[in-house]
Amino acid sequence: MNRLAGVTSPYLLQHADNPVDWWPWGPEAFEEAKRRNVPVLLSVGYSACHWCHVMAHESFEDDAVGAYLNEHFVSVKVDREERPDVDAVYMEAVQAATGQGGWPMTVFLTPDAEPFYFGTYFPPEPRHGMPSFRQVLEGVTAAWTGRPDEVADVAKRIVRDLAGRQLDYGKAGRPGEEDMGAALLGLTRDYDARHGGFGGAPKFPPSMVIEFLLRHHARTGSQGALEMAADTCEAMARGGIYDQLGGGFARYSVDREWVVPHFEKMLYDNALLCRAYAHLWRITGSDLARRVALETADFMVRELRTAEGGFASALDADSEDPATGRHVEGAYYAWTPAQLREVLGEADGELAAAYFGVTEEGTFEHGASVLQLPQDGPVVDAGRIAAIRARLFAARAARPAPGRDDKVVAAWNGLAVAALAECGAYFDRPDLVERATEAADLLVRVHLDASAGRARLARTSKDGTVGANAGVLEDYGDVAEGFLALASVTGEGVWLEFAGLLTDLVLDRFTAEDGSLYDTAHDAEQLIRRPQDPTDNAAPSGWTAAAGALLSYAAHTGSQAHRTAAERALGVVHALGPRAPRFIGHGLAVAEALIDGPREVAVVGHPEDPATAALHRTALLGTAPGAVVAVGPAPSPAGAAGSGGSAAVEFPLLAERTLVHDRPTAYVCRHFVCARPTTDPVELAGQLGTVRP
Repeated sequence: MNRLAGVTSPYLLQHADNPVDWWPWGPEAFEEAKRRNVPVLLSVGYSACHWCHVMAHESFEDDAVGAYLNEHFVSVKVDREERPDVDAVYMEAVQAATGQGGWPMTVFLTPDAEPFYFGTYFPPEPRHGMPSFRQVLEGVTAAWTGRPDEVADVAKRIVRDLAGRQLDYGKAGRPGEEDMGAALLGLTRDYDARHGGFGGAPKFPPSMVIEFLLRHHARTGSQGALEMAADTCEAMARGGIYDQLGGGFARYSVDREWVVPHFEKMLYDNALLCRAYAHLWRITGSDLARRVALETADFMVRELRTAEGGFASALDADSEDPATGRHVEGAYYAWTPAQLREVLGEADGELAAAYFGVTEEGTFEHGASVLQLPQDGPVVDAGRIAAIRARLFAARAARPAPGRDDKVVAAWNGLAVAALAECGAYFDRPDLVERATEAADLLVRVHLDASAGRARLARTSKDGTVGANAGVLEDYGDVAEGFLALASVTGEGVWLEFAGLLTDLVLDRFTAEDGSLYDTAHDAEQLIRRPQDPTDNAAPSGWTAAAGALLSYAAHTGSQAHRTAAERALGVVHALGPRAPRFIGHGLAVAEALIDGPREVAVVGHPEDPATAALHRTALLGTAPGAVVAVGPAPSPAGAAGSGGSAAVEFPLLAERTLVHDRPTAYVCRHFVCARPTTDPVELAGQLGTVRP
């Protein structure tokens, strides 16, 4: 029976025709395991995961493996992007037991969903000290049938150990100057001064750490923080992890020099990096940062935007190699010198090879190279290299393209909304603001149920149809963040209202009595443990994303309840920031905003007045960490008719703000105590510049 045929997850659909009798996650699968008295094989992955595809081809597509699994197990397939709660609970168990984790994640469970054996990828035959997948299956079967009491004891002990790993960060106290300094020192120790970034291989783009460094520089003037951020951004932009033809970043580099990427492109990476490069440009005016921010934004719109106006989750790493007909990693992106000459001719082909670092030996596999921009490359006329890029991009577009995971994930679309809205505002690209608004509208229309008493956010949609899985904390935090950024850029207060609805739900359904935050709502499906992870990984944790949204909403509205919740949640930064700054980057960035205020900026004036637009743009370009911006006409006097009064009251920051000498005016406040109002963009820029503590 093909139980995956009717699901919407592209990852699950990739397995629908396997000989394995897969079940989706749900009580029916565990009831079947109880009825048959067999263990559950839980396999977790995602559509763009290279090694997930490898294990599927080697094992799950094998008839003999499928027959063995069907006889001895109930097999459950989970898309980690649809069910991050399930993934988080069992990944914690895998990491606790083995010291490492990854995908595909392979976990064996009792019919009560209790884990007792763990792993990630298993090869089809013994390799490098690893048992084959068939050996693992046979060993688990032997233990289940021959030593059932031992298996049950192991499972119970693991569940008890997980239950004992409760976090106690809610009482840690709000972060302060010393925490930020200690975090900066820790990052300096881990910094790769030669290649940029932090740590060794594999090296992931540290988007949230970059955001912290930029905010720390803006607040304190630290040149060391700015240099680490700027040098890392330049190294990534010159490396193979960045698509030198089409824009956008791959998920990570397999080496410490950023040369060879793991080629899948994730929406969350590109949204976060797009915003980070835009913020770097905002501080430095770097042409490279501007180009990368805009190219990444254009990549998201061109290759990830769905017909409904949202953004797809990812592009696969693998695509068909025309020479062999096999799906291989990087086939779409890599080039040989001969291929360059074939497309460009001899002279331009030789020039492109030197410019992009393509060698006869190759930097990747089989003599192919990933395009880079080496520091010592030739100086080429900008028009000529633009023409070369365009010709190579067109030739590459004729290659078989990587697959796309078309599901829309709420959290990652929230990140994209924020990035596109800000890029559109900074770089005079109203089309990007329109794309951000359309994605936000999709989140409201399809994902958000605002019914009184049952308001909630859905995790995913596909083809405009909402998925069955409830949103988790990161969805609420990131979508609220996107709405708040869009409100600041567009001056449309409805987005502030929607952000308020989401942050209220965080307070009501995700917050513990001690101020700590859970990844799932109090009325969500009961798992063996309620997941609660404050650490930032490839994207902000739900905990730190929610803290940022709560703080920004409080700055917009003056809500003490939201600010208090943000401060209590940021206790985790006080606890972890000095010890593990690389894994709490977004939390550190939010803490910088908390320490700075954050500043509240109100711009009053008619929206079509160029003077209003100049003040608004200056406010958006201010580098004060986490500053919030409201723009709109001055409120009409009580009882008086006037245009814009009803719109203005949607932004509490505009209440009782008046024009100065009948000219558009900006007010910069901290904790609702304001500096002298100004009508001069230059003076406004000064009020939003670096402030020493």
